Amino acid sequence: MTKHLCLFCAAVVCLPLILSGCAGPAATVPSVAAEPPAEPRPTFEKADNAYYYFLAAQKERRAGRADSAILLLRKAIAADPESSYLQRELATVYLQNKEEAKALEVLDDLLARSPDDVKALILYAGIQQLRKDTAAAATTYEKVLALDPSQEKIYTLLGGIYLEAEDLPAASCVLTRLVEKFPDSFSGHFLLGRMYLSQGKPALAEKAFRRSAQADPESIEPLFELLKLAREQGRRQEAAKLNREILERDADNSRALLELALFQRQAGSRAESEEILKTLGERSRSEFEVVLQLIQGYVDPKKYDDALYLLNGMLKGAPDSPDLYYLKGFCLFGQKKHPEALAAFDRVTPDSRFHQDALVHTAFILQEQGKTAEAIARLQTLLEKNPENSEVGFYLASVHEEAGNLAEAERLLRQGLAKDPDNTRFLFRLGVVQDKQKNKDASMDTMRRVIALDPRNANALNYLGYTYADLGRDLDEAERLIVAALKIKPDDGYITDSLGWVYYKKGDYPRALKHLKRASELVPDDPVIMEHVGDAYLKLNDRANALTYYRKAMANRDRQKGKDRDDPEKQKERRELQMKIRQLKEKTQ
Repeated sequence: MTKHLCLFCAAVVCLPLILSGCAGPAATVPSVAAEPPAEPRPTFEKADNAYYYFLAAQKERRAGRADSAILLLRKAIAADPESSYLQRELATVYLQNKEEAKALEVLDDLLARSPDDVKALILYAGIQQLRKDTAAAATTYEKVLALDPSQEKIYTLLGGIYLEAEDLPAASCVLTRLVEKFPDSFSGHFLLGRMYLSQGKPALAEKAFRRSAQADPESIEPLFELLKLAREQGRRQEAAKLNREILERDADNSRALLELALFQRQAGSRAESEEILKTLGERSRSEFEVVLQLIQGYVDPKKYDDALYLLNGMLKGAPDSPDLYYLKGFCLFGQKKHPEALAAFDRVTPDSRFHQDALVHTAFILQEQGKTAEAIARLQTLLEKNPENSEVGFYLASVHEEAGNLAEAERLLRQGLAKDPDNTRFLFRLGVVQDKQKNKDASMDTMRRVIALDPRNANALNYLGYTYADLGRDLDEAERLIVAALKIKPDDGYITDSLGWVYYKKGDYPRALKHLKRASELVPDDPVIMEHVGDAYLKLNDRANALTYYRKAMANRDRQKGKDRDDPEKQKERRELQMKIRQLKEKTQ
């Protein structure tokens, strides 16, 4: 029995996709640069030559001539090879010149000689973050704090890494240390508030955001968080008061104006609400910040009804805006209103930063409608126009995978991996495709590689663990892998099902049933999970409940019947489930 996995839809419905054309999401706290603090004017052992070349390099650097600055810094280092300052300067210029590998080479040499150089370690960790190696960056930042506990910014950076990785215990430890050592840390209290929200502790979150607002009375970000909490808890007057306070500080703040439009709508002042939105629509033509605030405040958290009201109002001020039409299509897509979503995506013109993403979503809808050939043709055309765009290749591979064209899916994924061998998204999908090709050993090797590159990749941990369990081998290792995945995603129904299946394979049926029932509550429409619950009940000689869950599994399969009609593996699973139901009915009669 194959493990249920969301394929192409997982690739396209999450909002990071729609930000692919942006300069990057707006910061939720003031950015904290991963760079060493300013140093006094340097002195060198061999002052004449080294200092001359250093000053000349600084002049070239200020003039924007990085290559020339690098040559001069190399001459300075040749004159004074023991100068850590000069090596850090060279690494910094390499970094500004987008030559990360060369910056790392310089820092590697420096740290080999001076492993406790805090400023070099901070630079090193910053490069690790740029390269998305956040686990390594966290380790380096931990070393920095062990050497110099006074580095306030490093606590913030490290806490942010742990929060992003959803490692809440580690985040709590770092952020608690931060606010104990620096009680007036704006970022520390702000991130603690975010952590408490992740833990489902709104009262503590509110307290932390208030402390953050006190630490920096000029900042409006804590006020937005307090506004959101007040709104979610039904304290409308308090939310409106906070929004007015924000607008008093920043009358043109697009996020606050969007909130005001919703408040006025709720208060019955529809004309005033629509006038605000029309103005914001006009502003969105030249100010992408307006669109970004809409994304972050309403589209990203899937508040689709509010988002669509705001978008329709803004489109009155910018009736031809492709960006707004993309967001409208995205919201309709999220509501599964596919025909209306297609109409919106068709209004996204090639000059829009979202044009590619609109085409990808369009392809997914076409596939859902059974028009797989058209979906493939559209993505293939897009890939031919943008052959270096590996993301388009990834989505095209996903469509081929769903359509059962596994060889083509593998070819496209390997094509992407040839350009980026350590891309864990491509590797994970390759492992899934290999599994579907009945090449279990290759699939497991690929998943091990994903885990080696990203030890906190919950999907890979779960996939490998479930594969072990399904094969009935290495069950202790399977349990270890899946428990590790659950620590990262504690409320994931599929991972919970995997753990229950491990206990089932171990013969611990009461424990298996406990986890499988929990999984069925988290994902009530998955036929595989329902069948697993039925299997556990059957092992416990509870035939009535086993039959109930087998029937639920069949009902779920019936709802997916059209989608699964061309999948031989799914049809085989269906026949096996029908056999279980028939045999059980005969025994209970």
